[in-house]
Amino acid sequence: MLRKLLSRWTGPKERVRMKLIVGLGNPGKQYEKTRHNIGFEVIDELANQLSIPLNQSKFKGLFGIGFHNSEKVVLLKPLTYMNLSGESIRAIMDYYQIDVDDFVVIYDDLDLPVGKIRLRQKGSAGGHNGIKSTVAHLGTQEFNRIRIGIDRPKNGMKVPDYVLGRFHEDELALTEEAVQKSAEACKTWLEKPFLQVMNEFNQ
Repeated sequence: MLRKLLSRWTGPKERVRMKLIVGLGNPGKQYEKTRHNIGFEVIDELANQLSIPLNQSKFKGLFGIGFHNSEKVVLLKPLTYMNLSGESIRAIMDYYQIDVDDFVVIYDDLDLPVGKIRLRQKGSAGGHNGIKSTVAHLGTQEFNRIRIGIDRPKNGMKVPDYVLGRFHEDELALTEEAVQKSAEACKTWLEKPFLQVMNEFNQ
């Protein structure tokens, strides 16, 4: 009875708005620094820049929660392996009641040159299994994304072997620049609408 009276007096608890930044990749030492894991690299960079340790393991992922200015932010690396990334994303979004508009995902893209980044607000998976899983679990293709170019394999190399391989030495400076630029775009998104960030970083 007292609990009911207190509930009426205090009113419903207001939901705290949070923004979720997800980088896609595969867990395990053998996949570190591979082309397919560049999304993980951006999350690691953001964790460092924003002083948000990735110290929580739940929702089939590794994540951390902190603030950037007054914006509450969650950084997530799904640990499901790429093909099941959407399971982790959906679980954490449901738990913290994060809207699709407050979510951005970062991943590698075969159709962009190495080091090029492209921001979009919607689109198909384009053959990327991590995005296929995300679309399937969210039930929509309309979510913010940052694509980082890794180019396509040459000399008849198979795509799975290529994406699980590491960047060539002459590509490292370009990929580091792309990681930094992607992290900067995410931080800008914490302060501005994604459309504005997209127009700025797609120049």
